[in-house]
Amino acid sequence: MNEKIVELSELANIISGLKSEGQTVMHCHGCFDLLHLGHIKHFQAARRGGDALVVTITPDRFVNKGPGRPVFNEQLRLEALAALEVVDYVALNHWPTAIETLHLIKPSYYVKGSEYKDFEKDLTGNIAKEVEAVRDGGGDIYFTEEITFSSSKLINSHFNPLGENVQDYLYKLKQTFSEDDIMNQIESLTDLKVLVIGDTIIDEYHYIKSLGKSSKSPTLSTQFVRAEVFAGGVLAIANHLNEFAGEVHLVTCLGTENDQLDIIEEKISEDIKTRYFYRNDGPTPAKRRYIAEYMNAKVFEVTYMNDEDLEKSLEAEMIAYLESQIPNYDLIVVSDFGHGLITPGIRAFLMNADIFVCVNAQTNSNNYGYNYITKYKGADYISIDENEIRLPFGEKYGKLEGLIHQLNEVTGCPSITITLGQKGSVYYRDGKFSYAPAMAGSVVDSVGAGDAVLSISSLLAYKQVDPDLMTMIGNAMGALAVNILGNERPVNKVELKKTISHMLK
Repeated sequence: MNEKIVELSELANIISGLKSEGQTVMHCHGCFDLLHLGHIKHFQAARRGGDALVVTITPDRFVNKGPGRPVFNEQLRLEALAALEVVDYVALNHWPTAIETLHLIKPSYYVKGSEYKDFEKDLTGNIAKEVEAVRDGGGDIYFTEEITFSSSKLINSHFNPLGENVQDYLYKLKQTFSEDDIMNQIESLTDLKVLVIGDTIIDEYHYIKSLGKSSKSPTLSTQFVRAEVFAGGVLAIANHLNEFAGEVHLVTCLGTENDQLDIIEEKISEDIKTRYFYRNDGPTPAKRRYIAEYMNAKVFEVTYMNDEDLEKSLEAEMIAYLESQIPNYDLIVVSDFGHGLITPGIRAFLMNADIFVCVNAQTNSNNYGYNYITKYKGADYISIDENEIRLPFGEKYGKLEGLIHQLNEVTGCPSITITLGQKGSVYYRDGKFSYAPAMAGSVVDSVGAGDAVLSISSLLAYKQVDPDLMTMIGNAMGALAVNILGNERPVNKVELKKTISHMLK
């Protein structure tokens, strides 16, 4: 391996030694996905400001520059930087930002380009924190004034990882809307107060290694490797909403047989206001997926739940609570997984409540054929997938636009999103259709992607955002969600804005 490429801890020791010899150490940090002339000029200017130049790069897993990024993996990026004569040492960062790194390595100067001088234009809000971090270590910020280029713009122009249909779509979108238009719409969601109700689901991922068939029976034998637990169902939706709205209040039901409260409180954002009701006839719903570690393929699933409707006394208690809370909120997001929480009585109350109601009625293996969206007559916004609109009408191959018109007539809902997986999405409002292609460059796990789209699109639907912007933002949200394992974490506002910004360059 190139001697310039070192571990981060080793880099800290090297810098300490250089500084003890009276040398000034300059530090540059970034993704450097496409090394170009602007980077080289930046490094040369940085090196002229001191005696040594060290560079740290963002790991692949923390690169938020849109689908298909980084184009070049972290090892190739390290080797490319190490090949430059002007660079003395290169290291792979361990965190999403340089803040922790600056505390660790303590350079003399942290070097950024002149485009970072205005901290208010920084989408991440991290530059100011990085300046504070370098100063805490006795260093300071140093700005270069060299010519700048955008790696994202160069990649989009010459190495675009997105298909031609996505590139054409984004090009046309840019003729009508600026990046500021989109960012302002996303920021405008922070004044919303959201009530969210739905089924809690604990998602367990149990990784196994296949050993083969048992020698004495037809049983498939596997070996347990590890397990991960995520907050699914309405918990995931609340976490997504909390990244964008100003206030989120979650109402859900747990089971006394195994309430899973310790896991829930660990996984849900502390900013979310919660109200838990308890049913005495079952556990908190949990879905345990067994996954072959090789290829990350799901083998089978076991569910733990009582999906019968809640008892009438508990139903009445929940309705009374919702009635007391609705006047305090702008909209309510209803996430119906068909696991017993949204009873006919609760559904009827919600459909007649004086509040903007957003609904998803999911079809899954537990409720197949029993949880149709057509039950929600009076919803203001619906977000479901293609299968969930085809099943109620028994139309496996019927024209989608005709089915959307039927759903509009049956439910009276004026605003409908249908997600289409790899085909993108279609949005219906005021008798018109808006289409957007899928923007994901890769898929880690599709579980929860529809919940992410429901979360952001519900807020945008309430705000009556332009349909073309709504489909674009929703699909960008979905593209980020499919690159997150299960519901390991929500899609946050900064990464969504960065993804959109990089796609539009």
